[in-house]
Amino acid sequence: MARTKVFDPAAALDAAVRVFWEQGYEATSTDDLVRAMGIGRQSMYDTFGDKKQLYLAALTHYTDTGGAALQHRLGAGQSPLGALEAFLREIAGADAALRARGCLSVNAIAEFGQADAGVQALVERSQRVTEDIFAEVLVRARRAGELAPGLDPASAAHFVHTAIRGMRISAKAGAGAAQLGATVDFVMAALKARAAPVAEV
Repeated sequence: MARTKVFDPAAALDAAVRVFWEQGYEATSTDDLVRAMGIGRQSMYDTFGDKKQLYLAALTHYTDTGGAALQHRLGAGQSPLGALEAFLREIAGADAALRARGCLSVNAIAEFGQADAGVQALVERSQRVTEDIFAEVLVRARRAGELAPGLDPASAAHFVHTAIRGMRISAKAGAGAAQLGATVDFVMAALKARAAPVAEV
């Protein structure tokens, strides 16, 4: 009697995330996936469904784990704005291979646009999760006096997230650390400018 092969679904999903992240959806074959996941085709279908269903599961997993890591990262340190700047500079200063890989969610936008409702829904969810985390950090920065009292955290969070997406795409197109660092300089200057007092005339 054949024995059922036992595997760790979480580890297999992590492997699928890495493959989709590096290669994109269209360029990834089922053979690529099962090889990286260390499972057979039938195990993949039984556990995750077809390639598209696995991709959606990978996007969901990426958002959930990435959101938790981001929240933890930005919650460290005494300066909320300093933590945000350190995160942005880490993106800008990453090695070329990591910069070129980009972000799975941003890559999904570039590959699918609005052509797939399921992918679009997950990308929008990823945006909400990320911007909610940024908004929380900016609220804390405002309370700490690092930002102007009138700053709208939601709008500022969207601005920061949009800048990051632009950095990710620019990096995939070959932008170097210096160019990306200049973008971070501009983002931080824009945020801090809102904290500067307005001169009376």
